[in-house]
Amino acid sequence: MANKAVMDAVEARLDSGWSRAPRLDLNADMATPPATAEESFPPFVVVEYPYSDERQVTLGGPGTSAFRETGAFRIVLSVPAGAGREPYATWIEELRGLFRGARFGGVLCQAPSGSTTDDRGGPGAYWRMSFAVPYEFDFIPPAPEDTP
Repeated sequence: MANKAVMDAVEARLDSGWSRAPRLDLNADMATPPATAEESFPPFVVVEYPYSDERQVTLGGPGTSAFRETGAFRIVLSVPAGAGREPYATWIEELRGLFRGARFGGVLCQAPSGSTTDDRGGPGAYWRMSFAVPYEFDFIPPAPEDTP
């Protein structure tokens, strides 16, 4: 899983830069958004952090060595099954553009993958579109406390 600073920065960028559908928090918002008069299954977005790794990039004493985390986060857009491709294909491209080559909160995003689809939700459920964004994040962790 990604560094907490990475998760906070990615989610803040998504929340401030895209408002077409709500973002649900993993392991907090466990229910889909409530139905509206227009949609029985309103769209929503989830951010996942399937991969990260870190390595030391500078030598120094405790609290002065820099580390680089590399990984990828995944944006999953869930839309009503059977609702057609538009406007959702446009939405996923907007989301990809929000992160493409972007730098924010110490996170450097690279080129997002193409979007993939998953229609295993069945009738009356959701159709999912997703893409992954590779990133780098440099940080200096605080020095560990000495233990006797």
